Amino acid sequence: MHILGSEIWFPPVSQAKEDGLLAIGGDLLVPRLLLAYQSGIFPWFEVGQPIMWWSPNPRFVLFPENLKVSKSMKQVLRNAHFTVSINQDFNQVITECAIAKRSGQAGTWITNGMITAYNNLHKAGYAKSVEVWQAGNLVGGLNGVDLGNGVFCGESMFAKVSNASKVALITFIQNTNYKLIDCQVYTNHLERLGAEAISREAFLNFLK
Repeated sequence: MHILGSEIWFPPVSQAKEDGLLAIGGDLLVPRLLLAYQSGIFPWFEVGQPIMWWSPNPRFVLFPENLKVSKSMKQVLRNAHFTVSINQDFNQVITECAIAKRSGQAGTWITNGMITAYNNLHKAGYAKSVEVWQAGNLVGGLNGVDLGNGVFCGESMFAKVSNASKVALITFIQNTNYKLIDCQVYTNHLERLGAEAISREAFLNFLK
């Protein structure tokens, strides 16, 4: 297992363990986070754990042209009176993602340190948020990292009302020109929207 110190580097992703764990330690400063995402690596850990860096194989991704929008979701998009914005309240979106209760999870991987780190990425122009509003209230959203290479690395979503996170993702994909949405790891929710597994090597080629 690679232990990171103050030097900003990562081992080759081919050295990741079978579950995708590549290294531990280091920091969450903007230069290291940028190098991580450029290299197909992301941080994922819980409160009380060291920073852990992952590069899973296969990688779960969504090609925008393969996005699946059900008839019921099309009706929601038309009739639910949602308003969608981008980068209007990044801090509130990631904070809501941190406190959202998720089935099968007792805690959150979005620690206070992660919130600070991604706010710094946002201020530096690399992290984006999508907000979903209903009657003037923030009811859903998502956040992720955009390196300017046509790949959006999704990080987390939340919904306070039914379908709000789906509205965020679908609207974002339909109104942007990304060639790939990185979903990192498998979920049933994202598979139903058209996400699929590709090899880590194929994913790295998209990053290049």
